[in-house]
Amino acid sequence: MRRLVVMGLCLGLLEAQALKVKVKEESFITILEYGKELYKNPRDISCARCHGPLGEEKIITHYTQHGKERIFKAPPIYDLSFERFKNALERGKSIMPRYNLTLDEIKAIYYYITSIRSNKQN
Repeated sequence: MRRLVVMGLCLGLLEAQALKVKVKEESFITILEYGKELYKNPRDISCARCHGPLGEEKIITHYTQHGKERIFKAPPIYDLSFERFKNALERGKSIMPRYNLTLDEIKAIYYYITSIRSNKQN
């Protein structure tokens, strides 16, 4: 009787491990694809909306301040160091929102934006 219980538990664990592996195989996505999806819509506000499809400088709006015409621009992000990129996403600054992304999500976006930019230049 005891052997049957132990054998049943072992079979149950083996089946659970098989399901775990199967789920990973079905949901496989490359870091480049993951970064692209996050760049397009990390937390309801697209990075591309302000930084364009390649992470370049982009004019957000024109406004008047103290009687002078001003331009508000989003800076280029494709050439930032990883630390500056990470800090901007974690802290936010000015109009840049704080996204509350995980380190893996930040790495994926950084990999994507630096990869597509270098591919466009080649």
